[in-house]
Amino acid sequence: MARLLVVDDEDTVRGLLADALRFAGFEVTTAATGDEAVSRAAAEQPDLILLDVMLPGIDGFEVVRRLREGRRHVPVLFLSARDAPEDKVNGLTLGGDDYVTKPFHLPELVARIQAVLRRAGGVFDGGLSVGDLTLDPLDQAVTRSGKAVRLSPTEFRLLHCLMANAGHTVPKPRILEEVWRYDFAGDTSIVDTYISYLRRKVDTTEPKLIHTVHGVGYVLRAPRR
Repeated sequence: MARLLVVDDEDTVRGLLADALRFAGFEVTTAATGDEAVSRAAAEQPDLILLDVMLPGIDGFEVVRRLREGRRHVPVLFLSARDAPEDKVNGLTLGGDDYVTKPFHLPELVARIQAVLRRAGGVFDGGLSVGDLTLDPLDQAVTRSGKAVRLSPTEFRLLHCLMANAGHTVPKPRILEEVWRYDFAGDTSIVDTYISYLRRKVDTTEPKLIHTVHGVGYVLRAPRR
């Protein structure tokens, strides 16, 4: 799962973009200012930064200058309303890897993110398969034995969490953090509830893929051959 840092000073834009990218299968943290972006990039080592140009304090161009001066080669995709050719040239000359103007279409943005990550040497297409189960975050598509499986957004995130960690037990608190992004005051029963929903849609045939690890969490495991 690729880790993205989304930097935008508009709360609504930042929140909606972060939620959409999490739904597309990425792990996302955010920052609202240029200075915060520099500090978070150093502390969290994201795989890619989505960076607005117009920010409080230092702007996006200065953020990239500081990252590159510090020999940090994290890929940067500018995402800005400034669409003048000189802005695009400036951003790319400073070390940006791509420049997308607002407004944008989410599927195109996700495709550009994946392309930048591939060029950076990572394999982050996001497509997952375990046995005869497949998940495509770009198209929001799930199939089992070639048949489409319709999931709610929460069910999709839950399945992505399990498939990204296939063969490994995922504890319930971690599932809460990755799927719901906030704390249910220690109550993990919602995880059990959604696992039951998911099983009714994904595990309707043999072999079963989702297994309970009692007292810990859940594991999605391919059948043994």
